Amino acid sequence: QVQLVESGGGLVQPGGSLTLSCAASGFTFSSHAMSWYRQAPSKEREKVAAITSAGGFTNYADSVKGRFTISRDNTKNTVFLQMNSLKPEDTAVYYCAAGSYISSRPHYWGQGTQVTVSS
Repeated sequence: QVQLVESGGGLVQPGGSLTLSCAASGFTFSSHAMSWYRQAPSKEREKVAAITSAGGFTNYADSVKGRFTISRDNTKNTVFLQMNSLKPEDTAVYYCAAGSYISSRPHYWGQGTQVTVSS
């Protein structure tokens, strides 16, 4: 059974930091590109960051470039999203996802973790 379980969300003040984790099981993690998406209330789901299967290439949405870092540990089947200099507009449910390639539509999704940036 495929599972992607996100953790690390919560409430943080503007300018603060959070690190999200996503633990994967039930599929060959090291053969899949991994992505983080987010969805804010009344907005469409947005791709935030992605990383290739071996971790050698990453890309980011312009809105988070320079503030967020995606990484992965294939020995632990886990992908991370380090978020710094958080802004209120980063408030959303964050989802991790797995796909065949960094540019392909994911076929596995987690259930999401809430990130709220507020003073």
